[in-house]
Amino acid sequence: MDKPSHLSVVIDLSLTQWTLCAQSTNPPGITLQDFLSQLLAFLNAHIACKDENTLAVFGAFPGQSVMLYSSTGEVTTTTAESTDANTYRPFRTLDSTIMSSIAERLDSYDGMTEEAPIGLVGCLTKALCYINRTITTALSSSQGGEGAAASVDPRILVLSVSPDQSSTYIPIMNSIFSAQKLKVTIDVGKIFGAENVFLQQAAHLTGGAYVQVERADALLQYMMMSFLPAPAIRQLISVPTQDRVDFRAACFCHKRIVEVGFVCSVCLSIFCQPVPVCSTCRTKFPMKTLQRLRDARPLAAPPGNAPPRPPVQKNGTTTPARPG
Repeated sequence: MDKPSHLSVVIDLSLTQWTLCAQSTNPPGITLQDFLSQLLAFLNAHIACKDENTLAVFGAFPGQSVMLYSSTGEVTTTTAESTDANTYRPFRTLDSTIMSSIAERLDSYDGMTEEAPIGLVGCLTKALCYINRTITTALSSSQGGEGAAASVDPRILVLSVSPDQSSTYIPIMNSIFSAQKLKVTIDVGKIFGAENVFLQQAAHLTGGAYVQVERADALLQYMMMSFLPAPAIRQLISVPTQDRVDFRAACFCHKRIVEVGFVCSVCLSIFCQPVPVCSTCRTKFPMKTLQRLRDARPLAAPPGNAPPRPPVQKNGTTTPARPG
C-alpha cells in the first residue's frame, strides 16, 4: 500500500437478527460469538498491513449507535488487560476494547420485550464525521494542503444482518451524498437475510463492493479477499461486483419501498400516489395534472394467470378468442 488507509467498520448488532442467523439451517448461519472472532482477525489484519493505518469501529445497537474502538484512543475500557508476551499489544488492546464494549451494551438489553430499530444511520453519520475530522486534521498539519488530502484513503465497511428500514431512506441517501463529497468508499457485507436495497445503492454510488455472504463459515475469507484491499489496489485485482442493483426508493408519505412513484418537480420528494400538496415544500399542483397522473397509474395485475381474452364478435355470433 502506497498510502495509509483508514477503515471505519459499522457492525449490525441486532439481537433478534443474530438469533435468527444462528438458528438458520438453509443456508447455515453463524453465531454472534463466531462472527466476532472472525471480525477481530480481519481488523488485526488491517492494522498489520501498515503502521500508519487507522481504524474506527461503530456498533449499531437497537435504538442507539456507539463507537466501540478508535485508533486515536477515544474509547477506553475499564477492564484490566492481561499481559501476554506472545501477543502483539495493539492487537490485544483492540480485541479487549471491542469485546468488553459490546458485552457491556448487550447486557443492558436483558429483559427487553420489543427491539427498537438499529442505529445504522447514526453509525454512518458518526463514521463520516470521524473521517471528516481525520481529513481536516491532516490538512491543518500539512503545509501543502492537497498533499495531505491525497494521503488519506478513507472507507467504510458495513456488516449487516437486518432487513431494510424504509423510514431510514432519506438519512441513508444523505449519508451517501456526503460520502461521495468526501470521496469515501462504502463496502457492504450482507451476512444474513435478503439483500438490502439501500445498502446496495450505497455501495454502487460510492464505488464500493456489495457482497452477499453465501457461506457464513467462510466469512473471514470473504472479508480478506473483498474488503481488506484498499480502493486504490482494487483496480489491479478482481473484486466481486454487483450484477444488478435495486434502485427502488421509499416514498416520503408512508415510508414504503415503491417501484413506481411520483416525484415533486420542486424538491424531488417521492410519493406513492399523486398528492395535491407536497408535504415537504408545500407546493400545490394543478388539478388537471393530478387527474392525468391518476389516470396514468399502472393497474395492478391480478394474482395468478392473466385474465382470459373477451369473446370475439364474428358474423353476429360470439366465438371464443384464440389463445396466444
